[in-house]
Amino acid sequence: MSKNCLSIFKSSIPNRKFGFRSLSTNQVIEREAKYGAHNYSPIPIAIAKGKGIYVWDVEGKKYFDFLSAYSAVNQGHCHPKIIKALHDQADILTLTSRAFYNNVLGEYEEKACKLFGFDKLLPINTGVEAGETGIKLARKWGYLVKGIPTNQAKIVFCTNNFWGRTIGAISSSTDPVATNDFGPFLPGYELVPYNDLNALEKALKDPTVCSFMVEPIQGEAGVVVPDDGYLREVRRLCTENKVLWIADEVQTGLGRTGKLLACDHENVKPDILLLGKALSGGVLPASAALANDEVMTTLKPGQHGSTYGGNP
Repeated sequence: MSKNCLSIFKSSIPNRKFGFRSLSTNQVIEREAKYGAHNYSPIPIAIAKGKGIYVWDVEGKKYFDFLSAYSAVNQGHCHPKIIKALHDQADILTLTSRAFYNNVLGEYEEKACKLFGFDKLLPINTGVEAGETGIKLARKWGYLVKGIPTNQAKIVFCTNNFWGRTIGAISSSTDPVATNDFGPFLPGYELVPYNDLNALEKALKDPTVCSFMVEPIQGEAGVVVPDDGYLREVRRLCTENKVLWIADEVQTGLGRTGKLLACDHENVKPDILLLGKALSGGVLPASAALANDEVMTTLKPGQHGSTYGGNP
């Protein structure tokens, strides 16, 4: 991560602790290094407060936050409407699990389906869970609808993709940092170069391919924007070969690229839409997979879900 993600300038209140215990940046870093797993290497800034486009560290220094938690706080830190909605709901009900109905999940599902133009939404928690959900939906559809022989369904990904760090996600990765010493990996994945329509067309002709999953703009790879028309051709090739197109809009979706979805720049619609990060306004983990009935109704009770997915 580059230090240029944050533009630094002095705050007018240089020593305020914002209600936190009086620890220096070094003390915060040392404590985390001692008790926390070393699975990240953060910029050495200990953030204690956020508001809108700004964050403050424990010494009271103010920063312009260009990173926005990898797009999870597109709406700004602690947006007052989002925080009020969180407080109002938390005072009434926080969790039911999916063992029961709750009175607000359907309202959320309806609004999201109408906004994005899909029949159904499956609520989950994190971006990588959205990816796993998309893969399960595609495989289920491949067996039940496309008629792929059992356990032969393939999913095509692009090189330099990133959608998380579970075994399912890194099985599609070409990054040795993500994959070294974590094998064996899952079968049924194939890779083509990003932005290479000829390679994609060849791969999709395989009748056992059920899906192509792609980021409209590759994020972790370095914010790689494909050629104009790439997504339109992806849509055409998937339709022609009876392959589901999964658009991973976890990072690019919800306004990050100047439109509601990055796919909207080419006026195309995927078969499965994956959302996350900014979906909750940056206050709780929340993600979703959206699809039409032909795909979503292949799942039956007990085949997918989570305790917190769909919490009020």
